[in-house]
Amino acid sequence: MLPVLSLGVTDPVHEIGTIRIERVFGPEIKTGPYKHPAAIAELQNGDLYIAYYGGEGEYAVDTGVFGARRRKGSSRWSQPVRIAHDPFRSLGNPVVWQAPDGLVWLFYVVRWGDTWSTSRIQGKISQDGARTWSDSFVVSDAEGMMVRGKPIVLSTGDYLLPVYHETGFDTEKVGADSTSRFLRWDPKAREWRPSGIIRSTKGNIQPAIAEVEPGRVVAFCRRGGGYEPVTDGYIVRSESGDGGRTWSEGKDSDLPNPNAAVDLLRLRNGHLALIYNDSMNERTPLTVAISTDGGTTWPFRRNIMEAKGDFAYPYAIQTADGRVHVVFTTDERTVIRHAVFDEEWVRAGASPERR
Repeated sequence: MLPVLSLGVTDPVHEIGTIRIERVFGPEIKTGPYKHPAAIAELQNGDLYIAYYGGEGEYAVDTGVFGARRRKGSSRWSQPVRIAHDPFRSLGNPVVWQAPDGLVWLFYVVRWGDTWSTSRIQGKISQDGARTWSDSFVVSDAEGMMVRGKPIVLSTGDYLLPVYHETGFDTEKVGADSTSRFLRWDPKAREWRPSGIIRSTKGNIQPAIAEVEPGRVVAFCRRGGGYEPVTDGYIVRSESGDGGRTWSEGKDSDLPNPNAAVDLLRLRNGHLALIYNDSMNERTPLTVAISTDGGTTWPFRRNIMEAKGDFAYPYAIQTADGRVHVVFTTDERTVIRHAVFDEEWVRAGASPERR
């Protein structure tokens, strides 16, 4: 039986128009002080599963990807266990996702050199609901390739995985020729194959995608550049009309971006939810916006968390009960938090309940 952590958080019958935010893991969890970023999946049995990158710091070597489970109906998370590790290289950016056939995929980054521009993408699969994992395998061996966003299942049945190619070999700047890219699962070849590139003037990475109608896919991407204050830092938007095989040139949207990750989610009613930092220069506030027209306009916006500090790297899913779950990191990348809300809360503008 897995050990569990009591967090003092209950999960009552869901009420329409509410939000709950829990502190999941912090420095007290001995996987290293660094816990960033996190990903979440709802498994087919109703369990929630979180994966995160942990260690002594972003550029430490003895790091790993850790996984934890919250069983359906429970309010407690299991003690994190290491599910991926390389004794010689740093790991980063896990993505956990269960495919329609039941396979659970774990994608993660392996940094070969001093900067993330030297990275490759590796993966593992689980055939028993993320209880045990396969040996690691190479997803992309091209230098500079990384992963951050979850795959989607297209209307054709293809899987489309958003990835990116980061250039510049710089710890403080994303190169202007950095590009968002995509891999498509080929079930016959049993491999992920390249499928499209988004190019933009200032560079873009970490695409978050949604298919808004058959064959039409939109992407919202983190901008390139550095972290100095700017007046022209925006989320980069692109669109594909052929299921992610080709993409329009990335253009600035009207949504700010402080060189930080965003996430995009197509809700079951067809609306889109975009989670991002509503600032050009700070990773606060963390905001959710709702679009009812396929990502053209975002008339409904609500801050999930706002204060002095950092609320970063959101990763969002919608569970079977219709609620939206967002995991993100705070407290200088040492604490993982988990927000649960519904579209009605975003529209209503009620004060969030925080724990």
